[in-house]
Amino acid sequence: MSDKKTLTVNGQEVEFTNERNLLEVIRKAGIDIPTFCYHSELSIYGACRLCLVEVEGRGIMAACSTMPGEGMIVHTDTKEIRSMRKISVELLLANHERECPTCVRSANCALQNIASRLGVDKIRFKSLRKHQPIDHSSPSLERDPNKCVLCGDCVRVCSEIQGIGAIDFANRGSKAKVAPAFDSEIGKVECVNCGQCAAVCPTGAIVPKQDRNRVWDALYNKEKTVVVQIAPAVRVALGEQFGARPGENVAGKLVAALKLMGFKHVYDTSFTADMTIFEEATEFLGRFTEQRDLPMFTSCCPAWVKYAEIYFPELLPNISSCRSPQAMFGSVAKKVLPEQLGCERKDLIVVSIMPCTAKKFEASLPKFAVDGVPEVDIVITTSEAAQMINSMGIDLMSLEPEAFDMPMGFATGAGVIFGTSGGVMEAALRYAVEKVEGKPLASVDFKAVRGMEHRKEANLNVAGKEIRVAVVHGLAEAKKLISDIRSGAVHYDFVEVMACPGGCISGAGQPIGATDAIRKKRQLGLYAADKTHQVQKSQDNYLVSRCYQEHLGGCPGSKEAHHRLHTIYQNRSQLFDAKIPIMKGSVENPLQITVTICAKQENCPGQLLLGMISQYVKDQGYAGRVNLDAAFSSRPQEDGTICVTIGDRIVERTKFTNAVNTIEQLENQAAFALIKKEIDLSVINS
Repeated sequence: MSDKKTLTVNGQEVEFTNERNLLEVIRKAGIDIPTFCYHSELSIYGACRLCLVEVEGRGIMAACSTMPGEGMIVHTDTKEIRSMRKISVELLLANHERECPTCVRSANCALQNIASRLGVDKIRFKSLRKHQPIDHSSPSLERDPNKCVLCGDCVRVCSEIQGIGAIDFANRGSKAKVAPAFDSEIGKVECVNCGQCAAVCPTGAIVPKQDRNRVWDALYNKEKTVVVQIAPAVRVALGEQFGARPGENVAGKLVAALKLMGFKHVYDTSFTADMTIFEEATEFLGRFTEQRDLPMFTSCCPAWVKYAEIYFPELLPNISSCRSPQAMFGSVAKKVLPEQLGCERKDLIVVSIMPCTAKKFEASLPKFAVDGVPEVDIVITTSEAAQMINSMGIDLMSLEPEAFDMPMGFATGAGVIFGTSGGVMEAALRYAVEKVEGKPLASVDFKAVRGMEHRKEANLNVAGKEIRVAVVHGLAEAKKLISDIRSGAVHYDFVEVMACPGGCISGAGQPIGATDAIRKKRQLGLYAADKTHQVQKSQDNYLVSRCYQEHLGGCPGSKEAHHRLHTIYQNRSQLFDAKIPIMKGSVENPLQITVTICAKQENCPGQLLLGMISQYVKDQGYAGRVNLDAAFSSRPQEDGTICVTIGDRIVERTKFTNAVNTIEQLENQAAFALIKKEIDLSVINS
């Protein structure tokens, strides 16, 4: 028996089955009703009221929140509906920052597009909204509240896909707005820089931080040698902005364009993706043999790493200590290229073209700098690279392809598939399984870890040993997986996590508007590129092997390789939404004490501890040498743990006695330093 039913849309009979609302049925019929707040991968919100339709016998209603029914007669465009839509858009434009020519989303803005479609050529209403400052606090994102139309897409993607909730609605009525908790800056809350909010924002209220002018400045500086690395996922998406089909590999054309723009050399991040496999797979085999710190989690996605640092710091020993391919490239490039290219290290500028906004954050971390100079100097997104190409008038699709520069332009297919969910795992398995079995692989394909499912699992029998692996994308799904591991419901040895849907192929720096269909085409483009490479296993990259011999101590896991290619992580569980000063010291460099109070937890024990610590500081006569803050967090501790920071130490599972002991230790150090300073001053004065 068929589940198909029919309804009528603008006089045409349309079949429907399991569509979740009338809007989806209408779009299936080839009619694109305008909307801001509707997103097929998010929950239904129904706020913008642009998708209004008239259903005979039921009146005007929102198509996104109306279930389709057998025999419905629907009109998507009447005089009344068109008038209502135009008024809605006019009201939005009245309060919208209308500097379209200078907006990053100009010509790719839903508000601009809908206004044009509806023929809105003048605005009859006065703006009632007070201008708000632009938030530049994040190294990855820029937030302009003056462009926000309150569609809620960013709020829902952060909560539903990423499970974070770094931004939400605040206030009511005409004062309603989208903002981080306590109206903080986005760079000071638990944002992990994934940028998926920017990927779904229809109006440019949240966009990736723009760094392309810094690249132009470097290229124009004749004293600098500027090189660039291109991430795997960029090659199957950038062409979309020049008329190519999704998934079409334009790597060779992009190399040619970058050479025309003035880059000295163009390299492939897939080279250090292969290097990552040398290190990461070796690390995994060591852990698996010794059965320690399992499951091991991949470390290529900086948004996932920061998420773990904030929410699951107890898992940090389980995350591979390997740097990401971008960070490895920066480290190796700054060591090797100055001599090869005949320039000083200080004059070498390394630029990255990445599909990811979190890579901007990663490159800015002090741990990836030497003497204060970043190893990756500037990160731009795929879209920024496309804008730079356009600004020079380069016709990308007409260019003859050129090859990447050697040696860091040679990569295997394994390095290329890093750009999609499951790719890192498959590349690692190609290495690890061959090493364990001690013979060449019969097939390099591990298709069980491929695909767009949010979680993929595989059990492999390797030389009589079972290796259990999992692949997950989307941080909300990663949280579920971690919960299942903790409960004992599942057991894995090796887990790949990527923050963005489908992996890097739909990072926030990629062309706007990625759907599941587009993601699948980009994914297939990477697997096709894998098949066309000369070699498909990272261990067969002879130029990586040569780099180890000449510059990295001879082999994976060597002391020099560990120094250059590995990293450490930071417990960020004390990242606060807001702080209130309770006590302020009067001396220079007072001891900083911060006590967490959860805003969502009734009878929070942190309040009692704060009072006890405050009284203790006063009783001991430390008040003048201590800053004491109450910090508010919207993240309740699952086990009731209160987090306290004293100096730069996080006092885990805090009890009052633990806090007191730490205060005494650090206060004694501070007192000694103060006495020493006074002695030094007396010596100088004498």
